[in-house]
Amino acid sequence: MVTILIIGLVLFFSVLILATGHTAWRGSILELTVKRPWQSLYSVFVITGLALIPLDGFTQEGAREIVRLTIEQWRGTSSHGVFTMTIHRPDWERSMSMRSWTRGDKDSLVRVTEPPRDADNATLTIDNNMWIFSPRVNRVIKMPSSMLNQSWMGSDFSNNDITKGNEILNEYEHTLVGIDQQDGHEIYAIESIPNEDAAVVWGREVLRIRDDYILLEHLFYDQDDVLIKSLESLEIGERGGRTVATRQRMARVEMEDEWTEIYVEEMEFGVELRNGLFTLSNLRNPRE
Repeated sequence: MVTILIIGLVLFFSVLILATGHTAWRGSILELTVKRPWQSLYSVFVITGLALIPLDGFTQEGAREIVRLTIEQWRGTSSHGVFTMTIHRPDWERSMSMRSWTRGDKDSLVRVTEPPRDADNATLTIDNNMWIFSPRVNRVIKMPSSMLNQSWMGSDFSNNDITKGNEILNEYEHTLVGIDQQDGHEIYAIESIPNEDAAVVWGREVLRIRDDYILLEHLFYDQDDVLIKSLESLEIGERGGRTVATRQRMARVEMEDEWTEIYVEEMEFGVELRNGLFTLSNLRNPRE
């Protein structure tokens, strides 16, 4: 009953805004409806509803929906991207190029293309299972859950980070803990606590998400509630017709002047992917 009342109020105020002279709100809602009809109702509910409902009223469904839409904004129904990863250390720095493909929120493939010494190293994720292929040893290895948080290719990203799957959506409980304003956008602070039976290493995670579902910051705390590492979006731009974080930096708190950045060179969404792309055979013998 409460949910029905809330939705009714949200829709009432949305119609009222569109019918009156509040041009700023009206323009943003119309733009959202035209450009992103697949998420317009959710956005009206989340954005307008936040102004009407106390924060503790969004401890589950509303906060989870913001996280879900953020993942969907990044991955879409399917995607293909070209990226540059830069690993920085106090006395050296190296870069590598890679391509990635995603399908839904469960399947992903990441393959290194440059430099030659790292080329064809690849990571495949299907549902909650992960495999890596190393051309140096010419083997496909299934990753045990205990290794998912180990470094990916010597970077500050873990094996789990690099695939950006739906683990945080399905194995955590989400609570909206704050709303802030920044550069004309509302910023939602969401605390994500893993379920008791979740096979994760983090005690909690905190996400700062912009109202157009851009992840601005992602903080990782251990079981003792000590901040271990952070992901920060340094640049935001257009790729493939969407607004996305084009440069992100992962850094461990205790490591001074050590970080890894990923820059999005190209991105396309809603692409047609061939059958057999997300298979162990293609992982070893690429036919992209």
